[in-house]
Amino acid sequence: MLYRIIFKLVFSRMDAEQAHHLVMFAIRFAGAIGLTKLAKLRPSASASVQAFGLHFDAPFGLAAGFDKNAVAIKALGELGFSHVEIGTVTAIAQGGNEKPRLFRLIPDRALVNRMGFNNQGAEVIANRLELLREKHGTKLPVIGVNIGKSKIVDVELAHEDYRQSARLLAPHADYLAVNVSSPNTPGLRSLQSVKALEPILTAVLEEAKGTPVLVKIAPDLANEDIAAVADLALDLGLAGVIATNTTISRDNLKTSRSKVEAAGAGGLSGAPLKQRSLEVLRLLNARMNGRAAIVSVGGIETPAEAAERIANGATLVQGYTGWIYQGPLWARKINKHFSKK
Repeated sequence: MLYRIIFKLVFSRMDAEQAHHLVMFAIRFAGAIGLTKLAKLRPSASASVQAFGLHFDAPFGLAAGFDKNAVAIKALGELGFSHVEIGTVTAIAQGGNEKPRLFRLIPDRALVNRMGFNNQGAEVIANRLELLREKHGTKLPVIGVNIGKSKIVDVELAHEDYRQSARLLAPHADYLAVNVSSPNTPGLRSLQSVKALEPILTAVLEEAKGTPVLVKIAPDLANEDIAAVADLALDLGLAGVIATNTTISRDNLKTSRSKVEAAGAGGLSGAPLKQRSLEVLRLLNARMNGRAAIVSVGGIETPAEAAERIANGATLVQGYTGWIYQGPLWARKINKHFSKK
């Protein structure tokens, strides 16, 4: 209740990206003084998950996009996320798209973003992860590193760009997530076709040297293309598929058309993705039949919804946008639900 009042009076009146930076500062500060430790859940055998050779204290983690530069991983873990997927990280540092580039659709509990993979680059972030592990060791949550294509690199050379990121980051990641599904980098989604995707995944696997590799797909893929990506993931021996990224659809929104149009292009995340994300999960589960992991993300807001994804074949679940609307103890609440079983 207190957070909803703060959101209404403070955050909802701020530029969305400025609010994000304010929250990130608060999380980092709270972590530095030990305040986030007060929210930390005790590990529970009933909640733990074993997936692609890794141990997760609970199934629910933070999706990529929040901690782009790996600056708050320990504090985020203490706030209840069993794993933190940082990034998206590109081989070449980039500032992203012009501002404003992040918008709230409050009636829909959704966000529209066209951030454009703003990040400090693979080399800087690899060094940061190395120092973080030296300092905190086993006190960290599972760390996933989401990698994407540098904007200035031609699509035809994407596999070498991803290769460079994987080479730098795999030694410091618990798993790598290959992002070919953001709508905010020109030409990126064309890489989801099996013909274009195979050389990228092959390059990443060669550099991963045993670090689990997953691929993240868009909800806007046709069902037959989802099946084709699932088959490719199995053929190449990927650890799994992350489904789904943001959508370019603007169907059935409660927010006024004028406000949606004012937000403009970009990926829509949050509650409106719920139905399609669940559909994609079911399609993947039927196709893969337990032969690789599925990480379900998109529209999850409640413990019951997270549990529904597990019941429909998800190995792990992730969220991000729901946190903006539910408050700082959201992840703790969801993972605590699994601890009670």
